[in-house]
Amino acid sequence: QVQLVESGGGLVQTGDSLRLSCAASGRCTIMAWFRQAPGRERRIVAAISLDTGNTYTDDSVKGRFTISRVNGENSVYLQMNSLKPEDTAVYYCASSLRRWSPRADQYDYWGQGTQVTVSS
Repeated sequence: QVQLVESGGGLVQTGDSLRLSCAASGRCTIMAWFRQAPGRERRIVAAISLDTGNTYTDDSVKGRFTISRVNGENSVYLQMNSLKPEDTAVYYCASSLRRWSPRADQYDYWGQGTQVTVSS
């Protein structure tokens, strides 16, 4: 069983920045951030291979959000810049031992979620 511990959410204003952190207690090959707004499905935001460092960033946040890893650790960051009200959601960290996928059902472990609220 792998536990994921997230931190870094909060209430900010449009244009502000936040950094989310996620630490996994066990081995992962892929770590990702998803988000879910009220009444909407959970969607991937970004993902990273802990082995290669290759990343994926969804078009909705490309150029504003950056996922990065901590070398040698099962930890990732999500740097979120130029935040918009439409970025408001619960952000979840997820991990997998499988190949990369944007589908939530391909991830084995999930964090508890951290709320990000962007006011206009």
